[in-house]
Amino acid sequence: MKLSRRRLLAGFSSGLVASQLPALSLAKSQDGFFDLIAAPSKQRLYLPDAPTSDLWTYNGSAPGPEIRVKKGERIQVRFTNELEEPTSVHWHGIRIDNAMDGVSGLTQKPVEPGGSFVYDFVAPDAGTFWYHAHNKSWNQVARGLYGPLIIDETEPAFERSNDITLVLDDWRLAGEGVLDVASLGSMMEWAHGGRLGNWLTVNGQSRRVTDLVRGQTYRLRLINAANARIFEIDPNRFGATLLGYDGQSFAGPVKFDYAPLMLGPAQRVDLMVVAESDFTIEEVSGDRPYPMAGFSVSDAETTKAPRSAIKLQPNVLPEPDLANARRIRLEMTGGAMGGMIDITYKGKKLKGDDIRTTRQAWAFNGVANLAEEPFFEARQGESILIETVNRTAWVHAMHVHGHHFQILNRSGSVVDEEKPWRDTFLIGQDQTTEIAFVADNPGRWLFHCHMLEHAAAGMNTWFKVV
Repeated sequence: MKLSRRRLLAGFSSGLVASQLPALSLAKSQDGFFDLIAAPSKQRLYLPDAPTSDLWTYNGSAPGPEIRVKKGERIQVRFTNELEEPTSVHWHGIRIDNAMDGVSGLTQKPVEPGGSFVYDFVAPDAGTFWYHAHNKSWNQVARGLYGPLIIDETEPAFERSNDITLVLDDWRLAGEGVLDVASLGSMMEWAHGGRLGNWLTVNGQSRRVTDLVRGQTYRLRLINAANARIFEIDPNRFGATLLGYDGQSFAGPVKFDYAPLMLGPAQRVDLMVVAESDFTIEEVSGDRPYPMAGFSVSDAETTKAPRSAIKLQPNVLPEPDLANARRIRLEMTGGAMGGMIDITYKGKKLKGDDIRTTRQAWAFNGVANLAEEPFFEARQGESILIETVNRTAWVHAMHVHGHHFQILNRSGSVVDEEKPWRDTFLIGQDQTTEIAFVADNPGRWLFHCHMLEHAAAGMNTWFKVV
């Protein structure tokens, strides 16, 4: 069975089923810990009569359960690995202690099969975050190892029933609609645009509609958990306003004056909508809009009074001192159609057939993957300005661990006047982007492309804050 875009579109529009999306929440154990288990499980991804797929999941579902606490609360996760290979858990976007960042080979040893590890940290920021595997991520995330992490404000701006998490993913299905595991690790994908799927899900399900109450105001938290796909949406099509990006909110809603909104791998966006009539969130990059999530609006038996103006509590982040910031340049090279380049990997310059045998096709400043020496070393509290230059033929999603930054300049594109805080930015072909942040979090931090195949094939580096 060939899963074409046309077939998927037809299937979605003809089979909508009204129901609430699953409430994926993880309760604490009696001792105050969250228990998180990575293990094989079966889950149906395609149509109701399709076979189940063999996934790797947290606590038996993809996405894994939502971990939800308030800002300032302590999070203790007792993690157990029941997979056939080592793994670790990264808490994406959380500015936490370096030892808890969950990067195998940099901040911790991977958790071996049958082993366990306790992640223990305080949630410093309110916002939309997520967690995912960070060992052979190109394989483990593609199989389902990810979940939402929501940090509520100390005084939540929305009632819990009006705060909806939507985890977006695309899956590569084959045969009768089962996960195509055989194609994982394709060098073609590693050297091109990364792994793209042919079937979209929201919270692990397809063709679902969420019930909303007319007149009520809702917060929609969108998380892109895909390996490489950039979702393009137009919030103006359903009257949404912007609350924040990547776990960092504005003081209040901001109107969109452009379209589409590009949500790259690992990026998040919080939207606000007032439910007046049925609407759909659509992916608009193709020839015609592709419906991803539907919302059915109806009157309730008892209608609550609409909330007054929404007021959020932005997190306080240190502003970089641009006048005295240290400028650092990172040049991205390699990949298909990138021409002949020099790549050094593990101290050796690759020659001849080395790229095929090492599977290293990309480089940062001529170096593939984690070098022994850091990309740069910063003093704690030092302002850093990174100029990233994309010399490749592909788009990339660059993620900074342990810190949030502001985008200062982006060649050929307008930068948001609000200068929102981000932890991941998209950079196009032949584009230069400048970001700035205060290196205030001590430790060894990853800086990499979140197109997970690109990271595996060389787009990984690290910096040190002392």
